[in-house]
Amino acid sequence: MYPQSLPPFLIPFIAIITIWEVIWKLFALWKSARNGQKVWFASILLLNTIGILPIIYLVIMKRREKAEAPTAEFEI
Repeated sequence: MYPQSLPPFLIPFIAIITIWEVIWKLFALWKSARNGQKVWFASILLLNTIGILPIIYLVIMKRREKAEAPTAEFEI
């Protein structure tokens, strides 16, 4: 009824998706841990979203960092 193994063409696809997920997940986990964001850390750690949630997190944090960056103003 069910095949005993995956079709050969799916194995590289699954490997690529897994590597993609791990890279984005590790980078986002590292960033959320450094920022002390426990809810984001737990969400990224527990949910497997093929890299979508980690990418969303990284984009949001990048925008916040740009908005909070101090501007250099000199008075003469």
